[in-house]
Amino acid sequence: MLDQSLKEQLLRIFEGLEASYVFDISADPGNGARGELLELLEETAACSERISCRIGDGEGLQFRILRNGEDLGIRFRAVPNGHEFSSLLLAVLNADGKGKNLPDASTRRRIEALDGQIDLTTYMSLTCTNCPDVVQALDLIAILNPRITHTVVDGALYQDEVARLGIQAVPAVFSGDEVIHIGRGTLAELLDKLEQRFGASETAAAPIVREYDLLVAGGGPAGASAAIYAARKGLRVAVVAEKIGGQVNETVGIENLISVPHTTGATLAADLRRHMETYGIDICDNRRIERFGMDGGIRELHVKRGETFRAPALIIATGASWRRLGVPGESEYIGRGVAFCPHCDGPFYAGRHVAVIGGGNSGVEAAIDLAGICASVTVLEFMETLKADQVLQDKLRTLPNVEVHTNIQTLEVQGDGSRMTALRIKDRATGEERLLTLDGIFVQIGLSANSSLFAGTLATNRAGEIVTDKDGRTSVSGIYGAGDVTDVRYKQIVIAMGEGAKAALAVSEDRIKGII
Repeated sequence: MLDQSLKEQLLRIFEGLEASYVFDISADPGNGARGELLELLEETAACSERISCRIGDGEGLQFRILRNGEDLGIRFRAVPNGHEFSSLLLAVLNADGKGKNLPDASTRRRIEALDGQIDLTTYMSLTCTNCPDVVQALDLIAILNPRITHTVVDGALYQDEVARLGIQAVPAVFSGDEVIHIGRGTLAELLDKLEQRFGASETAAAPIVREYDLLVAGGGPAGASAAIYAARKGLRVAVVAEKIGGQVNETVGIENLISVPHTTGATLAADLRRHMETYGIDICDNRRIERFGMDGGIRELHVKRGETFRAPALIIATGASWRRLGVPGESEYIGRGVAFCPHCDGPFYAGRHVAVIGGGNSGVEAAIDLAGICASVTVLEFMETLKADQVLQDKLRTLPNVEVHTNIQTLEVQGDGSRMTALRIKDRATGEERLLTLDGIFVQIGLSANSSLFAGTLATNRAGEIVTDKDGRTSVSGIYGAGDVTDVRYKQIVIAMGEGAKAALAVSEDRIKGII
C-alpha cells in the first residue's frame, strides 16, 4: 500500500519519537475495509520501532491511538488514506511534541481551559482538501486536553449515519447529534465555537500584553512578505493571524507564482511560515482579532481571551473571504444543500442535480469538476457573459450535462426544513421569475475584503476595501495596508507579496523620518 519512497520518508519522520505508540484496532472480520486498514496501519507501524499494532475483533471498523499505554482520546472510524494520512501521522507526531504548527502557550492555555467532558465526532471525506485542517485541529485539542475526545469518521463507510444526520457537506463536526461546525475552519475558529458551546475557565482570559515595533494583521502572502521585509530592517515584528497562509490554504494548485512552475496552497503556506521563522518573527497564529484600538501613537490588536498586541505601526493584511449570496434560505441550508467547496462536498451530490452560482474562473472550474460526478450541472451567472478564462469556457461547453444561463439573479434558497429543494431565480433581461428544482448549489461568487474591524477608522471604498496610496499608507498615520484587503486592483499572490514588501518599506521610511 505504501510505496518505498514514502516508507523511507516515514522512517526519517519517526526516527525521533520518544514515547511508544500503539494502533489499537477493532474491526469486524466481515468488514470489506478491514484488510485495507490493517495493511495501512501495519506498514506505517513497521517504519518505527516505537509504533506497533494491536488487532482485535469488534463491530464496524475503528482504531484508537495509545501513547505509553494511555488513550490519547483520538479514534479513527476510517481507513485514513488520501488527505487524511497526514492527519494520522500528525496525531502521532503532535502527541510526541514534534508535530508542525504546535500551538504557543497562549493558545494551549485556551485549549486546556475548555470546560467539561466533550466528545466530538467529525464526518469527513477522503477527497476533501479542507477536512484535514479541521481533523488535525480537533485531534490536537484532544491531545492537549484529556477531557476531550475526537472521533474521525469516513462518511463513505458509514452512510447510514450520514443519512440519519442529514450531512451534505464536510467536514461536519458533531457533539452527539448537535452540529458544532460545518465546512473549512481554523483552530482559532473551532476554539471559539467550543468555548461558546461548552464554556471555559477564567484562567484562559488572564490579560497578556505584548509590545513590538510593528504588528502585521494577517498571515497570507501579503502579511508574510511585510513581516519578512520589516524584520530585515531590524524591526521587532509580530504576525497576528488565524492561520498562516490565509486564503492560500484553500487553493489546490498554484501555477502562476513566478519561478515556481507548480505548487499547492498548503505547500506555499508552509514555505511562508518557514521563511518568517528564519527571521525570528513572532508568529502568533490561531488568533481571532476581536477589536482594533489606538492609544495615542500606539496601535492595538485585541485578541479573544484577554491578549493584547501593541506597536506604533500596524500593517493590515487580513485578505478576503468567500462571498455569500445574502438571500433568504442561504444560511439556513448551509451544509444541507448550500455548499462552497466542490472538492470537499461534490461526492455527496453524485448522480444529483446541482447549480453553480458564479461564472468566473472558480465557478467554471467547479462546474467542470462537478460534471464528472453529478447528473446535471447548471451554471448561473449574474452578468450577461461568463467571466472565466476562454480556455475554461471552451472546456465547459464540451460537457453534455452542463447548462449555462447568464443574466440571472438568485433570489431565494428554498427547502423542506431539513434540506434544500429548489432555487428561485430571475431573468434580469425579461424579469421572469422561476423555480429550479435542485439537490444543491455551490456558491462561487468571489471574495469580499476582511476590513470590518477597521472600516470605522480607515477610509474604505464602496466595496469595503481599505484605501491606500502607492506605498501602502492608509488614511491614518502609522497604519498601512497590503494585499486583497486593500483597493489594489488585481488580486494575485505575486501582487500581494509585492504590496506587503512596499508597506514594510514604507514603515521603515516613516520610522527614519520620525513620522511614527
